[in-house]
Amino acid sequence: MSFEVFEKLEAKVQQAIDTITLLQMEIEELKEQKENLSQQVQQAAGSTDALVRENQQLKEEQHVWQERLRALLGKMEEV
Repeated sequence: MSFEVFEKLEAKVQQAIDTITLLQMEIEELKEQKENLSQQVQQAAGSTDALVRENQQLKEEQHVWQERLRALLGKMEEV
């Protein structure tokens, strides 16, 4: 009778070990995914910063061109 109990206990222990092993593998996969996502977030942040700088530069260029155009229109009105 006790042999059956030990067999059941052994089966449960083996099942627990298998479950723990699978969970550890899942944790490793999730860690890798997290690392990849963190890198993607950093790249996206860098791209965003670059786009913000470019946008600011283009706005400044647009402002300069608008001022030049206003100046030319002012000269044309004087003529």
